[in-house]
Amino acid sequence: MNDNRRAFFKRTSLAGLGLAGAPLLDGVASALDTRRTRKQQFNMSGYAAPRIEKVRVGIIGLGNRGPSHLETMRYVEGVEFRALCDVRPERVAAARKRLDGTNHNPTLYSGNKDEWMKLCEQDDVDLVIIATPYYMHAGMAVYAMEHGKHAASEVPVAATLEECWKVVETAERTRKHCMMLENYAYGFFQVLTLNMARQGFFGDIVHGECAYNTSKMKNNFSKTTYWDMWWLKLYASKRGNIYPTHGLGPISQIMNINRGDRFDYLVSMESNDFMMQAKARELAATDDFFKPFADKTYRGNINTSIIRTVKGRTIMLQHDATSPRGPHTVIHGITGTKGMALEYPLPPRISKDLTGWVSQQEYETLAKEYTPAIITRMRELSKRVGTGHGGTDLLEDWRLIDCLRNGLPLDQDVYDGVIWSSIIPLSAWSVMNRSNSIDVPDFTAGAWEKNLPNMDINLTRGGTTKVLV
Repeated sequence: MNDNRRAFFKRTSLAGLGLAGAPLLDGVASALDTRRTRKQQFNMSGYAAPRIEKVRVGIIGLGNRGPSHLETMRYVEGVEFRALCDVRPERVAAARKRLDGTNHNPTLYSGNKDEWMKLCEQDDVDLVIIATPYYMHAGMAVYAMEHGKHAASEVPVAATLEECWKVVETAERTRKHCMMLENYAYGFFQVLTLNMARQGFFGDIVHGECAYNTSKMKNNFSKTTYWDMWWLKLYASKRGNIYPTHGLGPISQIMNINRGDRFDYLVSMESNDFMMQAKARELAATDDFFKPFADKTYRGNINTSIIRTVKGRTIMLQHDATSPRGPHTVIHGITGTKGMALEYPLPPRISKDLTGWVSQQEYETLAKEYTPAIITRMRELSKRVGTGHGGTDLLEDWRLIDCLRNGLPLDQDVYDGVIWSSIIPLSAWSVMNRSNSIDVPDFTAGAWEKNLPNMDINLTRGGTTKVLV
């Protein structure tokens, strides 16, 4: 490692927070620094960076989500892939092969754990997509911004509070975007209810319910799904809600968190582990590969956290990825003074005037009225392109590129990414301290009181970038 890189790790302390090794258990033994006061260097909320006509992209991490972004962005106008990186050469080769027959000619990096730094240092890269294990996200995002690049990280953007602060402070100082790629914020029902909420359909928002509940046992114990078994190791090193953003992001946008309201404090409670260690021991009985995992203590199967906002709203947030669940369950529920909405485990439902769920026919009428035109357009395009998550991946990547090309604020800014990610260490602390409450930091340094809502779901600006199908 050269001297500049050593200086970076020393200056940021990020080598001790994830990049140098296994994921760490944060905030268990002692109180966290949740009341840090600081002066905001520059308000990134509503910030529009200078326009980039052709967005030159580098991708770090080509295991699961990286190739998904590669495939999706191939269809977005104004994108040029300039660099691809993964520690495994075969992953880089496979990703490069996807670009055969195109005009993309990226530089390839692999074989060394520090190769990603070269990608961030490459002059002809504007945007770095980070799709590595999540305990690496913050360090890579900081390094990318330090080298003049916008950063877009898979979820979550940070694993510790210290990482959250460093990401915010770097974005403000460099004035480079750091977007957490929360694709569930672009879910069709999520955007529908966001639009309805903004138009007052639900009245004053009182409560939100959200979750990421789905069985990941097969994936977690697979030898090939996740690099270096990192998710299984994470389950053995963390407590609390270790994957909060899919459910929390859309609810936070409806409540205008960081833009008129903010999280105040939370409590978190967790069951014991009734599944993970038993599965590890079962596998270890016939396969020596799993013996190191057999005697580890794993996080509980189900975590439930309750968040209260400064304005008195509440949010119920759950995570369960180890119980024998059937359908993928991302609860999205809104309770207001005039109406409600709920998706999963039921089909999407809407209630108005507190009279119970409307009929399916009336639901379809409301959905047609309140669904932004861009959602209808992307539904059709995603079918033709064949992108993931029902089209939300295409909408997310297209919007990111369109905003950069038009010099517009992003739908999710750096404060969104860190506040949603901060639930990881905060919930861990609460679980390990008998579910006592803990304050949620104000990463905006008070600017939340004046910040305006973002996510221009009706595309009053932008929308000029084409999907090439």
